[in-house]
Amino acid sequence: MRSRATLFGHAIHPMLIVFPVGLLTTAVIFDVIQIFTDNPRWGDVSFGMISAGLIGGLAAALFGVIDWFGIPKGTRAKRIGLFHGFGNSFVLLLFGMSWFSRLLAPSTPSPMAIGLGVVGVILIGVTGWLGGELIARLGVSVDEGAHVNSPSSLSGQPASAVDAATRRQRA
Repeated sequence: MRSRATLFGHAIHPMLIVFPVGLLTTAVIFDVIQIFTDNPRWGDVSFGMISAGLIGGLAAALFGVIDWFGIPKGTRAKRIGLFHGFGNSFVLLLFGMSWFSRLLAPSTPSPMAIGLGVVGVILIGVTGWLGGELIARLGVSVDEGAHVNSPSSLSGQPASAVDAATRRQRA
């Protein structure tokens, strides 16, 4: 099932999710480093990463919703996509609460702020797996007829097109 929101032939949502996943996960790692080093700069950096991760997460969510509306009703993919989307919305809520609780003193996050991030990262693992299920098992955001010798998405040819080398291999 081809994605509804594409850029140069590729689905936008999977391109964007790497930013919030990386930023929010790294923010938690920096919180742990701050705990062990007692250096407040790590808290400041973590706060900035959460800020950027929330913005990136909202952008990724927008394109995820667009793609979700393109999934046929009554399918397993529609249900998995719903869990994936609501789970990631909850992740953004958790990190939003963590961000808000740090607002007055970003360099010294409370244990609650750090705990919200840890729970958020654990949930990112679950929702990321669901996203992988959508793409790898259910074919969401995958061009129809895609194969290992598909032409470039910039070529203007469908993914199902077969090049001369592939035809010779099949013969």
